[in-house]
Amino acid sequence: MGKLNCWEYKKCGREPGGAKADKLGVCPASTEKRTNGINCGKNGGRACWAIAGTVCGGKVRGSFAVELASCMECEFHKLVMSEEANKFVLIEDILLKLKN
Repeated sequence: MGKLNCWEYKKCGREPGGAKADKLGVCPASTEKRTNGINCGKNGGRACWAIAGTVCGGKVRGSFAVELASCMECEFHKLVMSEEANKFVLIEDILLKLKN
């Protein structure tokens, strides 16, 4: 099996065409094309901690600063760090892509 994106790992159903996308909306991580390929993910699927407006644990993660603290404790974030090891793209580099 390949590397999972956040919506696959969390089974949130908020990816385009997902079970909960109509009711809850499509998650910005699933459509953020500027982060496509980062940490071997589709769109922002393996860089979700850098994308404001994602929902995790039933709560909207609004600003980046608030989001990041909880994301660093997330099991998915830890999994991506482990899987990517020395190829893990740092938050600073992800933010540069999002800024451009």
